[in-house]
Amino acid sequence: MLYQIYEFNHALVKPMRAVANFSRAALNHPANPFSYTLPAKVASATLDIFEGITRRYGKPEFGIESVTVAGRRLAISEEIVHRLPFGDLRRFRREDAEAVTLPKILLVAPLSGHYATLLRGTVRALAEDHDVYITDWSDAREVPFAHGDFGFDDYVCYLMRFLTVLGPNTHVVAVCQPGPAALAATALLAADDDPCRPATLTIMGSPIDTRLSPTVPNELATTRPLDWFEQNVVMRVPFPHTGMMRRVYPGFLQLTGFMQMNLDRHLDAHADHFNNLVKGDGDSVAMHRKFYDEYLAVMDLPAEFYLETIQRVFQEHQLAEGTLRYQGRPVELGAIKETALMTVEGELDDISGIGQTQAAHALCFNIPENRRFDYVQPGVGHYGVFNGSRWRGEIAPRIRDFIASHH
Repeated sequence: MLYQIYEFNHALVKPMRAVANFSRAALNHPANPFSYTLPAKVASATLDIFEGITRRYGKPEFGIESVTVAGRRLAISEEIVHRLPFGDLRRFRREDAEAVTLPKILLVAPLSGHYATLLRGTVRALAEDHDVYITDWSDAREVPFAHGDFGFDDYVCYLMRFLTVLGPNTHVVAVCQPGPAALAATALLAADDDPCRPATLTIMGSPIDTRLSPTVPNELATTRPLDWFEQNVVMRVPFPHTGMMRRVYPGFLQLTGFMQMNLDRHLDAHADHFNNLVKGDGDSVAMHRKFYDEYLAVMDLPAEFYLETIQRVFQEHQLAEGTLRYQGRPVELGAIKETALMTVEGELDDISGIGQTQAAHALCFNIPENRRFDYVQPGVGHYGVFNGSRWRGEIAPRIRDFIASHH
């Protein structure tokens, strides 16, 4: 019922948003003699804030048109190379003669609320030296009910299928949540001696073993039984969405949780945005909108995947305990012998604490020491592990060198 109420309220406020947009345009029009007065600027800023907090944000574009390599600007083109109901395999092709010799990277984006475009900065840095593909997950509310469920095993299956499409000597980089699934897919392919098993696996800020340095999100997942999550946050998609009747963890509930974790910071950011609108500080206004256009764009998660991730990864620690099974088959991390393993953590990560990602090394005990590398980036939190200046200047070059040494 809560999802239906949310949809009703969104429809109810839509005419108000249209009026707000029209009024704001009239207030800001150059022909309006009052547009430069303080009351007009305050009114316009108020309407801008109202429009921003009541809008439904759609999936952003990656918008990566080029990268710069050795002072040369090289064009990037996007294409979908493999389509599946719950996610596509998207490629960022470098348009130059050297592109055919670049190492292939499968960048595994998290299915945790935000779209894969959150890794735009990750893609841009990796595309300078690699042929990058990304898992572009679908919004569950737009996947027809007839396509069935999508659980943790399906996620692992998708990764193995994408690796088969890409072929041998592919390098996997898993960001945050997909670390356990990426490890499981690698182990299953290795146990089958599949030539499409990853050449290297890089896991970044990931919940491999959440018993180590538990954070607030880890504790929230363990303080309540699984039934509580199913009864309180799982809902069915209402009309008129394509995925009507599908069970999901709605995006608007996830966004509420994200915002509450740093509510004071968001309130301050919007207060600053209001002041910048009144002052006419165009650069600050543009930066605010760029960030929140991405941050407020959330998607529904398949209920099966959400609940199974809580149970398997955060409550039962199946990967760390060695009890994880894929379609009834044991997942044996000891089967990973040839895939080189790199782990990356942020010193200040408040989502995946220090040691949670490093745990992968102890679990993959048959990987030789000369094929392992662990790196902790000082001074960055969770987001800084895969985006920002430290990512571009310190983490990405280390991943590049690691891949090059094991390609």
